[in-house]
Amino acid sequence: MASPPPHICALVLRRFWSCPPGGWPRAASPPRSAAGALAGFLCLRSENLLAFALGVTILGVCHYTLTVKGSHLATHGALTESKRWSKIWVLFFVEVCTSFTAEHAKYGHVKMHHGYTNVLGLGDSSTWRLPCLNRYVYMFLAPLLIPIITPLVAVERLREVELGTALRTLGLISLGLYSHYWLLLNVSGFQSPSSALVCMLITRSLLAHPYLHVNIFQHIGLPMFSRDKKPQRIHMMSLGVLNLPRLPVLDWAFGHSLISCHVEHHLFPRLSDNMCLKVKPVVSQFLREKQLPYNEDSYLARFRLFLHHYEELMVQTPPITELVGLQ
Repeated sequence: MASPPPHICALVLRRFWSCPPGGWPRAASPPRSAAGALAGFLCLRSENLLAFALGVTILGVCHYTLTVKGSHLATHGALTESKRWSKIWVLFFVEVCTSFTAEHAKYGHVKMHHGYTNVLGLGDSSTWRLPCLNRYVYMFLAPLLIPIITPLVAVERLREVELGTALRTLGLISLGLYSHYWLLLNVSGFQSPSSALVCMLITRSLLAHPYLHVNIFQHIGLPMFSRDKKPQRIHMMSLGVLNLPRLPVLDWAFGHSLISCHVEHHLFPRLSDNMCLKVKPVVSQFLREKQLPYNEDSYLARFRLFLHHYEELMVQTPPITELVGLQ
């Protein structure tokens, strides 16, 4: 994957030359989310409806903090500078917490999506398109199936990896799912397996709607390019990526790099979440000075756009954008 443009790198380096000798700060480690999850499990022991609802909410937010924010930063190596620990965190967040395969997560997201952002057939977010579903089923009902579909897709893709890797992935996915189930029975005090499984589904689908929406809002509907005539990387990122405004719950659970700093994240994929937020003014100022797009829109505006133009955006093949003189 090509490096970010040297002029932007220089701006960022000059702006943050005073950061500590150890390097730019990385994302926080998982103990905070783990402690929050424990509080959620304990709240589920209560017979008080409000306390029980609070427990479900805490567990759901902590689950998405680990599976979305944690997995995303881990696949980019943005959690630690140690290569050994980076591999461990990828396995923990992607396979144990998210129930997906680490190899396919890194290949699909880092190599394809980031390497070929909005290039048709490669990094165009087409995996999120389901033309067989109508707009209401896709936008409102389909997200609820994500916790069920994710491990099934992971198991299906194990055919493409070596036996040892497949056994490791199956073991770690099983460990993550059973640990969640065991904690509900033994810490939260659920009396029946069926009630524990229902609670697992509810907590794992709590933020499934914004998760699906964010993944389509920030790329689909923006210029798409052909592999043969794609522009320079700086133009691909400024044209094909969009920032949403800061939203407290989503900032916490998904991370700034997926919400309000997605342009910055695509330019500097290995930056931690906090650093993406810090370089945001530098990047936006640079792009505007060079008269390049800096796409921003609200969650509600994008939701209305996709609901009203669902056929055009999610069913039909998007048109290819050609930038004359910039290839």
